[in-house]
Amino acid sequence: RQKNYACDITYSTNSELGFDYLRDNMATAMSDVVQRPFNYCIIDEVDSVLIDEARTPLIISGQVERPTEKYIKAADIARMLYPEDPDNGEQLGHYEVDEKARNILMTDEGFIRAEQLLGVKDLYDPKDPWAHYISNALKAKELFQKDVNYIVRNGEVVIVDEFTGRVLAGRRWSDGLHQAIEAKERVDIQNETQTLATITYQNFFLLYPKLAGMTGTAKTEEAEFEKIYNLQVTIIPTNKPSKRRDVSDVVYKTEPAKWRAVAEECAELHEQGRPVLVGTTSVEKSELLSGLLAEKGVPHNLLNAKPENVERESEIVAQAGRKGALTISTNMAGRGTDIILGGNADFMARLKLREYFMPKIVQPEEDEAFSPIAVTTAKPKSDAVGFAPGKKPKSWKVSPQIFPTKLSRETEQILKEAVTFAVEQYGQQSLPELEAEEKLAIASENAPTNDPVIQKLREVYKAIQGEYDAFTTREHDEVVEKGGLHVVGTERHESRRIDNQLRGRAGRQGDPGSTRFFLSLEDNLLRIFGGDRVARMMDMFRVEEDMPIESGMLTSSLENAQKKVETFYYDTRKQVFEYDEVMNNQRRAIYAERRRVLEGLDLKEQVIQYAEKTMSDIVDAYVNPELPPEEWDLESLVGKVKEFVYLLQDLEPQHLEDMTVGEIKTFLHEEVRKAYDIKEAQVDQIQPGLMRQAERFFILNQIDNLWREHLQSMDALRESVGLRGYGQKDPLIEYKQEGYEMFLEMMIDIRRNVVYSLFQFQPQMQPQAV
Repeated sequence: RQKNYACDITYSTNSELGFDYLRDNMATAMSDVVQRPFNYCIIDEVDSVLIDEARTPLIISGQVERPTEKYIKAADIARMLYPEDPDNGEQLGHYEVDEKARNILMTDEGFIRAEQLLGVKDLYDPKDPWAHYISNALKAKELFQKDVNYIVRNGEVVIVDEFTGRVLAGRRWSDGLHQAIEAKERVDIQNETQTLATITYQNFFLLYPKLAGMTGTAKTEEAEFEKIYNLQVTIIPTNKPSKRRDVSDVVYKTEPAKWRAVAEECAELHEQGRPVLVGTTSVEKSELLSGLLAEKGVPHNLLNAKPENVERESEIVAQAGRKGALTISTNMAGRGTDIILGGNADFMARLKLREYFMPKIVQPEEDEAFSPIAVTTAKPKSDAVGFAPGKKPKSWKVSPQIFPTKLSRETEQILKEAVTFAVEQYGQQSLPELEAEEKLAIASENAPTNDPVIQKLREVYKAIQGEYDAFTTREHDEVVEKGGLHVVGTERHESRRIDNQLRGRAGRQGDPGSTRFFLSLEDNLLRIFGGDRVARMMDMFRVEEDMPIESGMLTSSLENAQKKVETFYYDTRKQVFEYDEVMNNQRRAIYAERRRVLEGLDLKEQVIQYAEKTMSDIVDAYVNPELPPEEWDLESLVGKVKEFVYLLQDLEPQHLEDMTVGEIKTFLHEEVRKAYDIKEAQVDQIQPGLMRQAERFFILNQIDNLWREHLQSMDALRESVGLRGYGQKDPLIEYKQEGYEMFLEMMIDIRRNVVYSLFQFQPQMQPQAV
């Protein structure tokens, strides 16, 4: 990593950059720091990173033990509670569901019922708290749906990204929510976590002095880029004039009617031989449509977060533009995907080359879980060559249907010869998978190379590409004649940008194409943000379910709902930014202090300053300069000094009599300096230079521990500060003021704890080996 970051240009994902920054600020030695000072950052798909993901902070966490049985019991109780029904005022519910704010509010009846079921007097009892567990269990029940917000894979709950439709492996919801969902799904409950370090993308990317980015959909968020990031949006004209046709939306009364209409449209266009891409908002919806098409006997490809589909993503996209191809996708194919009409000959050629090259060249995987010590002498069984025991064998075989034609005998022959030559040069199964992929990537490009293997592979790649190209070009012309790729949207997203991303898959680079959205009055967007107006419309439109509704009033309602959502989420992001700005200033201060310690610039002087300030704090606590000296509590003052610095045992209250406050401080500063020199001499007798190591260790240790506790306190403050709005106080100003006071307290605690720990430090002499 250090080597990669030291390059002039480094390519990385946004999350890796952010996590490396946080890890660097948890490092215990400069040799563990990987990043250089920030200079210039160019972000691809900039709206996705700085806007869609701005609400999600990056968090590095450590594990904390919590009682798992409480999560299980809370999940059982959540099943016995039911929500309020706004249409039935007589039935009192146990809680209200606020889908807009994604929150659950328990009613008085809910609290009473939960307390009865648990057999406790108070859910908020500090000795046995239950409120947090019940609240999370209700959120898991009402607001988090399987195959929409998460999937269950190999007995684990895995988050699905709402913007990209991809799984976020390794990420977990915080604050006990993930555990509540695990209890709901009856899978193993993993330990809860505590935040060790956190930053939002907004504040992380603002650390770069120069920032730029590119995307096809930034114009609608121009104001946000300007206000938060100070970035201007400039529109660059398209390379070729657009021939895309955006057909007006079709709205149905119910959701099932909408899905039937989508399936009908797909079947019709498939029959005509036009490629179709359908965008859905969740795994569940994509599988629902897949089922409807299967009933009609329409062949199609499914691309969603399920592992079996993710593995085939690049194959599916490569052929999504072929004649009659029908692809159902979650948001995964919505961004940055180039669907080439007639099929992608370059990619298919690379897949064919990979199919032959990888099995012969890539090293067998080692699986540490099965043997703690790698045994190289034992030969693998013949049926498991190259595969770790217990793992699914790695296969580079691709479905034969993906290739537009069978290779000619001559091309297949030179392909086999090139792979044999590669094995002779590199050795059988000798390269790590990443290195082999890199060789293939270079062979598929035109960059100059002196490697004879890559030169040979490049010749073969061009031959395969030529054969496939003849077919795909012919198919491209046929598809263009039929009208190009047709994109079907099945629901409006919370932002017009994401709709535009999906539309933008059709009609690329001057090709023809068309798009159409199928909606229903039961869609989330209209249900949550459309308000009563949409509910009234549903009663007004006394039409058959399968009859599409077209009305100007409805279209304006749709647009208003979408604008409402955009404003709502913009306000949320702005609020996250304003609150995180407070944390950001504190984070910068603490990380700068930590880096100074890590670089080890004169730590002795820093510790002595800590000690002198601590002595001054003790004097200020016990001596009031406005009182006469005979009323000063010198007894307690001396006791507290000895508590911190045991080497000053000879200090007596009478030594400080007849001194002014300033003189007492100066006297104690001199005494603590002398005591520190004595302590250093004692420690360095055990091992020369040990005191310098101890200084670094204790300062870093205190910074990390107290910063971790401070993050929790700031979280708690942020949760509670909102209520102060009822007392006519601005929650943000209150948060800034109290947060600042808490930060100063933490800095004082770091100082005092370091001084106390260093004076108490008693290294033991290592027994000499005989």
